[in-house]
Amino acid sequence: MTTPSKTTPKKRTPQYPRLPKGPNGGIQLMLIQNVQHLGKAGEIVEVKPGHANNYLLPEGLAIVSNEHHKRMVEKHKEKIAAIEKQRLVTLRALADQVGKQSINVEANANEEGHLYGSVGTPEIVAALRANGVAITADQVKLDGVLKELGLYTVRVQFHPEISTDVKVWVVPAASN
Repeated sequence: MTTPSKTTPKKRTPQYPRLPKGPNGGIQLMLIQNVQHLGKAGEIVEVKPGHANNYLLPEGLAIVSNEHHKRMVEKHKEKIAAIEKQRLVTLRALADQVGKQSINVEANANEEGHLYGSVGTPEIVAALRANGVAITADQVKLDGVLKELGLYTVRVQFHPEISTDVKVWVVPAASN
């Protein structure tokens, strides 16, 4: 029987390469996506090693910051800015088109003009869609529901910088 020879234990190599240390002793990473309470995509942040190794890196929210990645992020930001600029042009054209429209919403009302129910965002969205304008309910900004017959001005917000007003006529429903 042979006796096992004593060998020196092998030194373990780390599974991941060493991460760059920041000036405060944390790990410096570049965010790929916006991370709440940490930063926006493209920013270089310094976090604790556990947060980097257990959350940001495995989830694909951040990468090791180097010059190549910084250049890639800058190119990506330029592309995003060009796309956003084109989107704003399209939204402004849509806002001009919507601002010129006047829509009718039919509702049941008594002789004095008070509605039995009310006219809200869903009815306004449906009337705009019938006119060929595709908007969502969260884009219509009402101060409250409309409870009487008449003409109302309703704000439609397409973007934080782009909004327009639409004239909404609340008219009595046609009797059958």
